[in-house]
Amino acid sequence: MAPLRQLRPVLVGLCLATQWACAQTVELSKPKPKEKVAVTVSANPAAACWQHKLYGRTAEAVTCFTKLQESADPMARAEALWGLERYQDAVYQFQAAVKARPTDITPRIRLGTLFRQRYQPKDAGELLGEALELDEKNTDALLEMARVAGENYDRKAVEMVKQALEINPQLATAHELLARLSAEESNFKLATEHAEKALAISPQSVDAMAVLGAIDLLQEKPNTTWFERALKINPAYGEAYNIGGELLILNRRYNEGIELFRKAIATRPGLWEARARLGINLMRLGKEEEAYKELSATYEAGYKSFPVVNTLRLMDSYKNFQTFRNSRAIVRLHKKEASVLEPYFSSEMERIMAAYDRKYGGPVGVPVQVEVYPDHEDFAVRTMGMPGLGALGVSFGPIVAMDSPSGRKPGSFHWASTLWHEMSHVYALSITNYRVPRWFTEGLAVYEETAASPDWGDRLDPPTIIAIRDKKLLPVAELDRGFIRPSYPAQVTVSYFQAGRICQYIAQNWGYPKLIEILRDYGQSKKTPEVFQARLGISTEEFDKRFLPWLEQQNSKIVTGFKDWQERLKTVVTAYRAKNWDIVQAEAPALRDIYPEYVEAANPYEMLYEMHLAKKDQAAAMAELKRYSKAAGRDPKLLKELARMEEESGDKRAAAATLKRLLYIAPAQDEELHRRLGNLLLDEQDNLGAVREFRAAVASKPVDLASAQFALARAYRAAHQIDNAKDALFAALEAAPGYRPAQKMLLELTSSEKE
Repeated sequence: MAPLRQLRPVLVGLCLATQWACAQTVELSKPKPKEKVAVTVSANPAAACWQHKLYGRTAEAVTCFTKLQESADPMARAEALWGLERYQDAVYQFQAAVKARPTDITPRIRLGTLFRQRYQPKDAGELLGEALELDEKNTDALLEMARVAGENYDRKAVEMVKQALEINPQLATAHELLARLSAEESNFKLATEHAEKALAISPQSVDAMAVLGAIDLLQEKPNTTWFERALKINPAYGEAYNIGGELLILNRRYNEGIELFRKAIATRPGLWEARARLGINLMRLGKEEEAYKELSATYEAGYKSFPVVNTLRLMDSYKNFQTFRNSRAIVRLHKKEASVLEPYFSSEMERIMAAYDRKYGGPVGVPVQVEVYPDHEDFAVRTMGMPGLGALGVSFGPIVAMDSPSGRKPGSFHWASTLWHEMSHVYALSITNYRVPRWFTEGLAVYEETAASPDWGDRLDPPTIIAIRDKKLLPVAELDRGFIRPSYPAQVTVSYFQAGRICQYIAQNWGYPKLIEILRDYGQSKKTPEVFQARLGISTEEFDKRFLPWLEQQNSKIVTGFKDWQERLKTVVTAYRAKNWDIVQAEAPALRDIYPEYVEAANPYEMLYEMHLAKKDQAAAMAELKRYSKAAGRDPKLLKELARMEEESGDKRAAAATLKRLLYIAPAQDEELHRRLGNLLLDEQDNLGAVREFRAAVASKPVDLASAQFALARAYRAAHQIDNAKDALFAALEAAPGYRPAQKMLLELTSSEKE
């Protein structure tokens, strides 16, 4: 999954603002009660009914709930309606119970639980927060709030479960939940310990059995009996397979996870959550027809969760996309930009696959599908529910989904770098049969970006500088934790950087082939300590002792002086805004050289460029922009200005190189870019390249279509594609019948044919 090189938001679980499964970020802090009140904790009036349901006694459960709904108590009616799957009616009754019993926290907890289960985490969080204000030590409220946090992959989930266990160490449900959370982090030892504790307290802890079954499958023990043991307790407990499927999917074992969802549905056909997950994951593997069928059935049954609704809407929108195919790759682009982007994506895919075939030892066995979304929210829907995602691209094995360059602010996104990153995942997952740890495949993909071009890949950003300075980097054997459930806001970003630098360190000290050997070892389900000992000849502990000092030394200047650098930058920015060029000239060069990778807002390069322009020193201004470009600066405005200055200075080759670099950043609908580059390529006699650029200029819907078509005709003529040149000239004359340059060239081409 693509890291945020330019603008990776630190989002875990993709909490989107577009009514998705985690539609709004849930505030999990618990304000202290302003005053003490007498708190009531009532018993659940439907406890016996829920026991019937838990152990698969469906008929008895329905009879019990049906009888209970006649109660005069709104709390009892709410529970009954919930059990009968009349969810909205249950909400109304719970709200009445909350109003009637203002100091009783049980209605709040139960309604919060219902909201969580019915994909309303914000409402759930508010109600559970109210319950915890009344009683901060209520373990039911703590565990339910932990579940809300856990669905966001929030580290507070673990903290809350531990808090509940401090209050009552004999809570089997708390151990079950901690087992599941630990399994999500791939800490199978700790997950097993907690699952076994849950079973020791309550031998009928079916969720603990589901976690143990998933761990067995993840550790290559296909003959696990844990799911069957859960079904002996409750023959209709499809939730066991559903839990197992979720854990398999989190570890990118998509096919096995899908099979568990199928078993969940076979066990309990009305388990719509499992059917929804089945549909979404079928879609992730490109099985769109079956996915649509499953999701439609789920929707028609009334399970209208945000993932289901939004995914169906996304699939309906595919009529607006255009698909390009060859024997090895499928590229899906939105029709409004397909004619511009297709040549770039198709040629880059060819370049990537040729390079990775060589590096990884052969091609991927199936066609690779790349989906490019101009609307970021569509991309978010496509990828929802994966932890630690960079919000630029994601790979589900042979299916890659990513943002279009038009879906991001120009200069904030390097589409080619993202594509190389995601395609590295395609190969790594294929080679290892999806067994590679998250940290290694992410690190290898970051490494491959920079290997493709020095100005691509991850850069040292301020959160990473602070993490290095404050010794917050994780040991390599635990690095997956940084991607799944971060313990501080920027840890996902930091973990991408650290993983990439680990791969760089291995390549420098042991050679690139070691990375491929390590990858193949992971394909045999070997663990990181075993792999490092075998391939590098050192333990993971020894590796950390060597790597971390190396990384600190590599960045020592900015790490040790970061606070001072920040303060000095503020001074320079103030001077820059006041056009106090003497201070800018005195201070900015040192700041640039201390932290050369800083090319974001208020960077020293741009301030120095502006200063040199103000002082009429064009040569120095151009030199500063060259430094900015070399340091991976990506502002299209500045890069276009650099190309202009290079061209005016007579260095057309450098100008063309600068504009070619810009194609990897912001190629869509930029007629000026394509025209300028096309003319430069004609001067270099790169006639086919010029054809590509002038075709892109025409596809960008220019105001002056006639001149754009004429420029394309010039390129076709130079490339000796006379018929295509004539077609472009006819198109120019159709747009402007009196356009004399087109008339003249058409006459020349026709005359030469007669001769």
